[in-house]
Amino acid sequence: MDFYFLLFSLFFPRIVMVVYLLMYPQLFPANSVPQWADLLLGVFAPRVLILIYIYQNMGYENIWFAVHLLVMIFAYLGGTRETKRRRRSRDRVD
Repeated sequence: MDFYFLLFSLFFPRIVMVVYLLMYPQLFPANSVPQWADLLLGVFAPRVLILIYIYQNMGYENIWFAVHLLVMIFAYLGGTRETKRRRRSRDRVD
């Protein structure tokens, strides 16, 4: 898998998948995900789809898999403790 695909997909997963699919199709990760699942996961859960790509191409013992899994957990749970603290203080002011 391409280093830049892995790096930028940490921050902008949907955008990176669209850019690589349209501009760099030869660098798009090889996968065995059905086309309908590619579309649905790409729209609704792109981080999960990227984890599937990493697992199929590099395995789950790769550092990229761990980093993407950690970022996915933070993103879906609402961020870090600092983000939650800011959100609470903002809600009290309103």
